[in-house]
Amino acid sequence: MAAKIPVTVVTGFLGAGKTSLIRHLLQNNQGRKIAVLVNEFGEVGIDGELLRSCQICDDEENPDSNIVELTNGCLCCTVQEEFFPTMKELLVRREQIDCMVVETSGLALPKPLVQAFRWLEIRNSATVDGVITVVDCQALAAGTLAGDIDALEAQREADPNLEHETPIEELFEDQLACADLVLLTKADLVNEATRAKAIKWLQTQLPQRVKIVPCYEGQINSEILLGFNAAVEDHLGSRPSHHEEEEEHEHDDDINSVQCVFNQEFEPKALIGKLKQLLQQHEIYRIKGFVDVPQKPMRMVLQGVGDRIESFYDRPWANTESRHTSLVLIGRNLNQAQIEAAIRN
Repeated sequence: MAAKIPVTVVTGFLGAGKTSLIRHLLQNNQGRKIAVLVNEFGEVGIDGELLRSCQICDDEENPDSNIVELTNGCLCCTVQEEFFPTMKELLVRREQIDCMVVETSGLALPKPLVQAFRWLEIRNSATVDGVITVVDCQALAAGTLAGDIDALEAQREADPNLEHETPIEELFEDQLACADLVLLTKADLVNEATRAKAIKWLQTQLPQRVKIVPCYEGQINSEILLGFNAAVEDHLGSRPSHHEEEEEHEHDDDINSVQCVFNQEFEPKALIGKLKQLLQQHEIYRIKGFVDVPQKPMRMVLQGVGDRIESFYDRPWANTESRHTSLVLIGRNLNQAQIEAAIRN
């Protein structure tokens, strides 16, 4: 019988840098065949597309086979629905997979996911090798736990599990309590003294065994992320949670995502200006997508958290694909027609 597939769980708040971390891991996979499960909030698999653009798949017949996306937005409540059949599908290919990485959404509690690896149909074939918690150093330096505190509040309201006196702090504590390693992202955006202060504070929140490693844009040696051999699912008692006995829950229906697909080009400066205006007019927590830029052979990736919008060019448009602009906006009570009209005009 083949050895169990090691699974690394990557958790952390929205915008902390989880996708950048996994992107870098795939680009520097050291010959490993890595299966990635992306928990996606939105109708279009933007994060999955971003990971596919790494061009690490070697399956010519099915180049998308290394990416499996969970599309209903909250891993802690889909773990008994979508996660199980997804894992079964991947485990059929266990001889072709060296390891797996699961990126949770900013909404997810890590412990319910890890508990799923106790299920008989999974535990005989896969084990949680380790849990990586990604923390935004710049946000900590500013006195918050995430780059956009409003987005974090929206996550709390979308999950009744977090309706406590200090729900944001409790979710953060759960993510830290489940960690085998903490990655401190955006550490280059603060000075050395501030970074040291953030690390010192985190050390007071973590068991001594858990190390804190600063990194920039997810760039870190894969040997640091993989090979913990922690079998986390067998030792959950040592990883306390504020949400041990919570019942199943429903989402706050006010939180929604809007998918906008345009068969037109956009000048980056003008488009970002429109999006910043939308941020002032609507309660928008996250923007991400791809843009068709005039006279540019490459596709532009656009990502926004709070009032910060960033962009970069990831790859050339393929001859076999139609050039288009695709955006997903996540927020509260967003109106599809209004958003589309504001971007198009």
